[in-house]
Amino acid sequence: MLSFLLLGISLSAPIGPINAAMLDRGIKRGFLHAWLVGIGGMLADVILIILIYFGLVHFLTTPFMKTFLWIFGCFILLYTGVESLIGAGKLQKDDYKSEETMAKSFFAGFIMSITSPLSILFWVGIYGSVLAETIAEFDRNHVLLYTGMLFIGIIVWDLFMASLASTFKHFLTPRSLSVISIISGLSLIGFGLHFGFKAFHVLVG
Repeated sequence: MLSFLLLGISLSAPIGPINAAMLDRGIKRGFLHAWLVGIGGMLADVILIILIYFGLVHFLTTPFMKTFLWIFGCFILLYTGVESLIGAGKLQKDDYKSEETMAKSFFAGFIMSITSPLSILFWVGIYGSVLAETIAEFDRNHVLLYTGMLFIGIIVWDLFMASLASTFKHFLTPRSLSVISIISGLSLIGFGLHFGFKAFHVLVG
């Protein structure tokens, strides 16, 4: 059971769009906004895992849906990245005012994750193989228990990232915070361009 908890943490740790967005939100708007980005992303993961569990994910891996998700994901990431760059110029250590609702932070994480074909393929590959192995050895209750432990690991990582990002806000200078926000924004734009390239490649190929 502990191995599934560690797996959840390990799956969440690599720097991707969600972690970059959590870092940006935590620096600018504090712990809760950063954590809600992670929770939104995790809800998308839950939906994908349910689809995988019931064998419905094949619809999302059709060429049409993958292309649509690449394009939509590209737009969302580019928009979020540019917004981060613009916000970095206004960032102040003590008096940065949140102009974003908590619901917007949550849905930003959700949309970023649910529209990413990388997430879909990632969970099909990782959870699909784990599910196949677990079902072969255990009953349904154990499968649900181990899946729950997987998500507890993801929650632990989200709490760590949100705490880390919001802590930066109190110990770094405004200039340092702006640099980190710019790096986060450029990272999001980079992921967006990658998604756009994938969509272009599918359309012209």
